[in-house]
Amino acid sequence: MPPNSVRNQPSSNDTQHTMPADEALDQLIEATPYIDFEVNSSELFAGAYKIVSTVFPSWKEQDIKFVQCKDGITNQLVRVTHRPTDFSVLIRAFGRKSEILIDRKQEIINLVTLSAQGLCPPLYARFRNGLMYGFIKGRVSTVEEMSHPKTASWIAKKLGKWHKVLLPQDQTGKPEPKQTLWSTMRRWIADVPTQYDDPEQQKKFDARFDIKKLLQELDDLIKVLETLDSPTVFSHNDLLYGNVIYDDEKEEASFIDYEYGCYAFRGFDIGNHFNEFAGFECDYSRYPEKSFQMQWFEWYLTEYNGVTPTHEQLEHLYKEVEGFSLASHFYWGLWALIQAKISTIDFDYMSYAKLRFDEYERRKCIVFPSSL
Repeated sequence: MPPNSVRNQPSSNDTQHTMPADEALDQLIEATPYIDFEVNSSELFAGAYKIVSTVFPSWKEQDIKFVQCKDGITNQLVRVTHRPTDFSVLIRAFGRKSEILIDRKQEIINLVTLSAQGLCPPLYARFRNGLMYGFIKGRVSTVEEMSHPKTASWIAKKLGKWHKVLLPQDQTGKPEPKQTLWSTMRRWIADVPTQYDDPEQQKKFDARFDIKKLLQELDDLIKVLETLDSPTVFSHNDLLYGNVIYDDEKEEASFIDYEYGCYAFRGFDIGNHFNEFAGFECDYSRYPEKSFQMQWFEWYLTEYNGVTPTHEQLEHLYKEVEGFSLASHFYWGLWALIQAKISTIDFDYMSYAKLRFDEYERRKCIVFPSSL
């Protein structure tokens, strides 16, 4: 196997006191092998073989099985399995211009940090337009399973572990890390195009969206949500069903795809997960009832704090999640408006943006009837 990036990373004693934090993080990234090659979307398997054979030179093409994973709507993903050893890795080619939306440097830091804590597989290599990392064996969740009590408890407990993670630059006993959710959303709203190449897309955009109104709405939403006193934690931010893997023998869940991971509000990460109960069809009748949420919060807080939560703690978290579930709709609505311009993946992003903002408008009247 290739060198694990975690083993190659410089020790904290080598970096923390001798160089600036940004330089230390760059060194952490550079410790992962780099392959100067671009995987072409039209020759995905050939490109995947080029990457994997560079890292594993003993692997022969006739011994390899390639499977494209097609659930994602940001990147192109290939599972590469070496049949003689039944060992799999993932090759992920970034979506066209996805760097507008995703901080790829942060993604690598996320992978290295989570791997060191046993929360994700190792990162094996970087290449021009993607990454190669380990594969988690298990079965992918379904939309329906996320609301099943057994599997829901696995997700809640694992998220409790995730939310205790500190990134390298914050492992120094400093105050609460700085959240980057608002700056991300403000950057995205500035990147929403006003002109689309497809006339039908343009027609849909003009009929539904006004950037000035969206800017004011975001400002108003932030003011209201900041009154909820939701702690800042290291968040996954994309816990849809396809990013949850179950191990039935160990009775636990694992999470994949760490590109949107950053410091954000715990209410956002959980509220976003509950929104994903609707699936890509956006059937928001699936959004969980309060009784389910309260049980979920008990599993989560018990794992996070090590003690059974009080009723007051459960109620506080419920208010956080209800509020920040609105920010989740806004977040993915902005994301979809940008993807409608830049993505080459066959998905109707503009209609998806409309669905997310429509649900935002409907829910805000319920959650904050007099504040927004």
